[in-house]
Amino acid sequence: MNWQEITDKLLKREWSAVETYQQVLHKAREELARNAEFQELATILSDHQQAASQLEARMQQPERRADGCFGGWGTWSKVVMGAASIFGDRVVLRALKAGEESGSKRYQEVLEATTAMPAELKPLFLDQLAKQQAHIRALDGLISRRLDLPIEPGT
Repeated sequence: MNWQEITDKLLKREWSAVETYQQVLHKAREELARNAEFQELATILSDHQQAASQLEARMQQPERRADGCFGGWGTWSKVVMGAASIFGDRVVLRALKAGEESGSKRYQEVLEATTAMPAELKPLFLDQLAKQQAHIRALDGLISRRLDLPIEPGT
């Protein structure tokens, strides 16, 4: 797999994360817009939007989001929101954390790849790995505080 393909796969993951966080925050916006926990999730969303934009800028074919092709990761937000509808908010936070852990693992794998990485990608990937790890810690904190977002089962 070449670096264009690797970057494209990471980009799809980032846009999937953006879509997922947007859906979660949309459900919680009216009641918690000024709440610190809501703001933490909004910050994570912003980080993923920034990562996607940076990855797009480094690809030969920018604006890949427009094609709507997120691959298998495109269903992630549907799974998360489906879990929210059935099981409630704590499951959503755990699902978000699982997505962040998967992303962190993927950035780590890419950074450890033996093929020569383009010089402009390494700082971006290192930054995104650090952010993914920070997201995991933030979600752990939200889970441990047993945050209840207003996503009611069955809605």
